[in-house]
Amino acid sequence: MEQTSGTLTRPQLKTLSLAALGGALEFYDFVIFVFFATTMGALFFPPDMPEWLRLVQTFGIFAAGYLARPLGGIVMAHFGDLHGRKRMFMLSILLMAIPTLLMGLLPTYAQVGVIAPLLLLLLRIMQGAAIGGEAPGAWVFVTEHVSPRHRNLACGALSAGLCAGILMGSVVARAINAELDEAQVLAWGWRLPFLLGGVFGLVAMYLRRLLHETPVFTEMQARRELSAELPLKNVLREHREAVVLAMLLTWLLTAAVVVILLMMPTLLQGLGVDRGAALSANTLAISATVIGNLVLGWLADRFGAGRILVLCSSLLGTSFWMFYSGAQAGSFSPALYVLAGFSVGLTALVPAIAVSGFPAPVRFSGLSFSYNVAYAVAGGLTPVLLSLAMKDNPAAPMHYIVGMAVLGVCLGIYVSMRRPHAVS
Repeated sequence: MEQTSGTLTRPQLKTLSLAALGGALEFYDFVIFVFFATTMGALFFPPDMPEWLRLVQTFGIFAAGYLARPLGGIVMAHFGDLHGRKRMFMLSILLMAIPTLLMGLLPTYAQVGVIAPLLLLLLRIMQGAAIGGEAPGAWVFVTEHVSPRHRNLACGALSAGLCAGILMGSVVARAINAELDEAQVLAWGWRLPFLLGGVFGLVAMYLRRLLHETPVFTEMQARRELSAELPLKNVLREHREAVVLAMLLTWLLTAAVVVILLMMPTLLQGLGVDRGAALSANTLAISATVIGNLVLGWLADRFGAGRILVLCSSLLGTSFWMFYSGAQAGSFSPALYVLAGFSVGLTALVPAIAVSGFPAPVRFSGLSFSYNVAYAVAGGLTPVLLSLAMKDNPAAPMHYIVGMAVLGVCLGIYVSMRRPHAVS
């Protein structure tokens, strides 16, 4: 049932390109909030609130999007396993575009009081439900369009697209802060990236109309091999080991993306780095992550995902330790940040390894449940807990990433010794 061609065909390359571009536009919608965390905190919370508490609450609303991911992901995955991957792929972008557009039209705390952060929270939850079906659905979609020998590269291409969405957010944030002064950003400039995101959502919907249902699902449907019971029930009963592995891998992915790519501009400013310098370095680091996804995905298809995971986890821990400890000491090194960003390219390996643990009839549900539950817990709590931990331990982000790097090495060794589930 899987594609067995030894090379990527032109239709497969087109599918990967369109899926990656659409994913980039949707992921921009989801992450743009974090690049304006300081501004959103000033606009949507009382002006007399302590700065650290405002930051915690702002990241708390950001985290709400992660906490909402399992609901949207599980529901969309259920129908994706029973009625088709493409349908859910289309639905997720619509559910993302609408709340992003509405965010750009929200009243602020000065205008409507406590209603403002409540509305922001509601829209963030809607975004979370949408992204819960997006990432796992996209990974399943691309892996079912290529042969198993190209699975890591396919996931790497899609992950590169998702990271490109983060890069777009970084570039837009940098441009707005460069062209507008602080007063203009607070007055109206902050609305622009959200309104732009609504437009991106419409473009992504158009792109996904050009995609075709996966050959794997089409063949399962023709042979009437779709899951005869609730897909998630089968996953929890028959594939617990795969669920645990996917959750641990997701924890690693979450730490790398949330801390190194999303939180870092704000954290660097807290260490005394100029806002413009922090955003510029962040843009370079995310660009390195996009490249890292493609390079590491290509290497994993040739030398094994487990081995490459060990190497890039080691690089992640070492480079980030050197970078963050240097920034704390007043020696900010964009080069080390770029190296750490490249190692975040391990996000290419995580979905490829996780997908191989689930058979096709329950693949979407298995990956979506594992990924979204782990991301909700780790991604949702990380910004808040790290913000609190830094009050007593300014090096908390560094210690956390090094710990996650050790986990990545252990998982890589396990994957190298383990025989993947035979997917069909």
